Amino acid sequence: MTDPAARRFPWWVYWVLLALILVVALLPVVPVVIAGSIAEANGCTLHEGFSNPCIVNGSDMGKTLYAMGVMGWLMIATIPLGGMAIMAWLVILVIHRTVWGRRQAAKP
Repeated sequence: MTDPAARRFPWWVYWVLLALILVVALLPVVPVVIAGSIAEANGCTLHEGFSNPCIVNGSDMGKTLYAMGVMGWLMIATIPLGGMAIMAWLVILVIHRTVWGRRQAAKP
């Protein structure tokens, strides 16, 4: 008898890789959202032009929030690279699944 667990396609590997690609591609969004939330909660102005003073708990966080906000520009690189990585992921998945299916059909 054949072991049914040995015949399963390794979907988990592909889901983990897809999650990793998405996290890396969307990572620049995190500091932008955090900076925007902190600035809004403290009534500060935040934009890409220059840093504005922002007093949070008695200290000026303007330059830090500005730096975090400008990190969003990294999306110019990470989003297209993530899109290309997802396309390569999909092509590899289709090829692997097709070859795996043919091998499973050829086994007695």
